[in-house]
Amino acid sequence: MKLLKSDLFGQMTLEQEQGQQIVVRDTGTARWWLSWLARRLCRREARALARLDGLPGTPRLLAVETGLLRREWIEGRPMQVARPRNSDYFRLARRLVAALHRRGVAHNDLAKEPNWLVTPIGAPALVDFQLSTVSARRGRLFRALAREDLRHLLKHKRMYCPERLTARERHMLATPAMTSRLWMATAKPVYRFVTRRLLGWADREGAGDRRF
Repeated sequence: MKLLKSDLFGQMTLEQEQGQQIVVRDTGTARWWLSWLARRLCRREARALARLDGLPGTPRLLAVETGLLRREWIEGRPMQVARPRNSDYFRLARRLVAALHRRGVAHNDLAKEPNWLVTPIGAPALVDFQLSTVSARRGRLFRALAREDLRHLLKHKRMYCPERLTARERHMLATPAMTSRLWMATAKPVYRFVTRRLLGWADREGAGDRRF
């Protein structure tokens, strides 16, 4: 067993199970005052992974219990380490995001580079679905969240492969959705205070290397 991450919400470990590497998210070690939130995030991830079952580029859900989740380990390097500059990566990444949305899942945390992997064959993969939204109806709010997923992907493309941005993509980058503008103006300052000052998180926690 290898410890991948330990914080106020519990811990993540890499384990061997029947010759297969799996990731175990355990909220049992979460701080008592955050245990309810840790379990809720765990349930959100389980629900999203169950909806995405069989979709290449996403981890397969293996088992879920109260406060405990087991999922497939995906081999790959995080985006900020691999620094993908091949336009094919971003073309496939856009297809992957669209496939998530067709299954009614919005990731909601694609701004974080550690959540994007570059597999050994150069393909994209996604991890960490704790903040994801699952919607059967894909209504107006879901569509707004899905658009922000795509816009965050385009921010990464602008960072690593700016010469391949289309005019339409540049326009999308320049026009965040109303939900995003409201978040930036109201909730994000509170989020930053809680995560940076109270919880001690960095903006790119885990960005130096892949941990999960």
